[in-house]
Amino acid sequence: MSGGVTSILTGLLTQLLHLTLILALAPVLTGCVRWLKARLMGRRGPHPMQPWRDLLKLLKKRPVLAENASAISRAAPYVAVGAALLAAALVPSFARGMVFAPFADLLLIAGLLALGRFAMALAGMDVGTSFGGLGATREMAFAALAEPALVLAALIFAILAGTTNLDVIIGIFQEGALGLRVSLGFAAVALLAVAVAENARIPVDNPATHLELTMVHEAMILEASGRHLALWEFQASLRLTLWLALLAAVFLPFGMAAPGAGPIAWIIGLLVFIAKMAALALALAVFESAIAKMRVFRVPEFLGAALLLGLLGAVFLFVSTGLS
Repeated sequence: MSGGVTSILTGLLTQLLHLTLILALAPVLTGCVRWLKARLMGRRGPHPMQPWRDLLKLLKKRPVLAENASAISRAAPYVAVGAALLAAALVPSFARGMVFAPFADLLLIAGLLALGRFAMALAGMDVGTSFGGLGATREMAFAALAEPALVLAALIFAILAGTTNLDVIIGIFQEGALGLRVSLGFAAVALLAVAVAENARIPVDNPATHLELTMVHEAMILEASGRHLALWEFQASLRLTLWLALLAAVFLPFGMAAPGAGPIAWIIGLLVFIAKMAALALALAVFESAIAKMRVFRVPEFLGAALLLGLLGAVFLFVSTGLS
C-alpha cells in the first residue's frame, strides 16, 4: 500500500515539475528561436526573455473588443490556452510516469490541438472582418491535411508499440527494442512538416511579415489586444514547445528518467531535455533562415506530401508485418 502511495506522490510531483518547466520554458523557447534567427542573419536580435516581458506588459492591459464581438471573442483565448496547456501536460519532458501518463494518448493530444485551432478560427470569424475570415478559411483547409498526417503517424506508433499511449510508446522506443525502421523515418518527416505548419513557421507562414495576402495564423488574431493578445501569444509558444517536446520524446527518448526515479535521474533528465530543446530550436532557426517562404497556395502541396509520407509509412508497416 505504501509503495502505491509513494508511486502516486512521485507521479504527482513529476507532473507538477513538468508543468512548471513547460510554463516557464515556452516563451523563452520562442525568444531563443527569434534570437538565433537574428544572429544567423547578422543582427543583434531581441533578448530571449523578451517574449516574457511582452506577455507581462500585455497582461496588464484590458482587451478592446469590437462592438459586434460576441462571447466567442472573450472565451476563445482561454479555451485555446487551456487546450494547449492540457496537451502540453500529457507530453513528458524530463521523466516518464507522470500522474497524467495513463491519459497521454496521441489521439487525445491531436484532439486538444484541434480544439485550440477551432477556437482560433471561431475568434477570427466572430467579428466578421475579411482578414479574420480569410485566415480561418486557410487554417481549416490546412488542418484537413495536417490532422490526418498526425493520425497516420499515431497509427504507425500504435502498430509498432501496440498502443497509442505516448508514455508507453516512449518507453518502448527508449529500450531500443524496435530498432530502425523505414516507417519511423516517414513518420518523423511527416510530423516535422505538420509541426512546421501547426506553429506558423516558415515556409508555411510568417506572422512577422504582416502581409495580408499571406497571413494565416496572424490574420485570425488581428482584432485581439491586451490580455487576450497575451493569451494568444502564450498559446502559440505553448504549441511550439509542445511539438518540439513531442518530437524529442518520441525520436530522441534518451536521457528521460524512468517512472518512479529519484531526484538525481530527474536532474539528469532535465539537463538532457534542455539540451535537446536547444538543439531543436537551433535546427528550426537554421531551417527558417535557409529556406524561402512558399506561396500560400503551395502549402496544401507541402502538407499533402506529409500526408503521403505518413500513408506510405503505414502501408510499408502493414506489408512488413504481413510478410513476417
